[in-house]
Amino acid sequence: MATTCPTQFDAPYLREQVRATYDRVARDPAGDFHFHRGPDYAHDFLEYDRDELAALPDLCTARFAGVGNPLKIADSGRTGGGIRLGETILDHACGAGMDLLLGAHRVGHQGKAIGVDMTPAMRECALAGAELAGLAKIVDVRDGYMEALPVDDASVDIVISNGVVNLSPDKRQVFREIHRVLSPGGRLFLADAVVQRELTQEARGNPDLWAACVGGALVEYELAELAQEAGFVDGRVTHRFNCFYGTTAEAKVAKDLFVHSVNFYARKGA
Repeated sequence: MATTCPTQFDAPYLREQVRATYDRVARDPAGDFHFHRGPDYAHDFLEYDRDELAALPDLCTARFAGVGNPLKIADSGRTGGGIRLGETILDHACGAGMDLLLGAHRVGHQGKAIGVDMTPAMRECALAGAELAGLAKIVDVRDGYMEALPVDDASVDIVISNGVVNLSPDKRQVFREIHRVLSPGGRLFLADAVVQRELTQEARGNPDLWAACVGGALVEYELAELAQEAGFVDGRVTHRFNCFYGTTAEAKVAKDLFVHSVNFYARKGA
């Protein structure tokens, strides 16, 4: 299980590699990366609504590099509760803010949308995008890590997450932090990269593959195990996506691993 980073490189080193990768995405979204990006990818691979994306600033959508569609969990009606007006939503590694702004539209001006990200250039994009979208009054973007969220206990109704748990050097702590900040009955709408079986030590030890959302990917069933261990209930996969099709990341791992992504739902007990 890739719950912690490999012993051959330490967590601060991994974090800097990830930060450097997404700083490059923020500054040059059309550059050469191991993974897909942008609104066409979000629509064609991940089933985002094209009209909703077109209504957002290109500043945010061009830098989108998620692996799934966490808001689709809420919209599908398969979890017994979508996103309601007036709720507080947290995107715990918000990047340039595409999912954050989509969530802000759903909670409306009576609600609040909090984004946390460790990459300054991405936070700048998210804040500027919120201003351009007319959502600055309800969007709050904070500097921080998903392992130590700058958010009060039991203060949010929904946590959304897209393609970032795999990047963490301590996934157990990520789930504990999500559980901590959710109010009783709060919902987790998570998308993440997964594999069908454990990666080789060589792949686990490649920081470029970690930054591309592959090297730190869990085996699919381990998502539910970590969520339950942190105190969540009703954990289950709701959708699957072939998000790495045609990428260099896919080419760097064995085909029988089937690196792909899932939407995963869980709830904090009442």
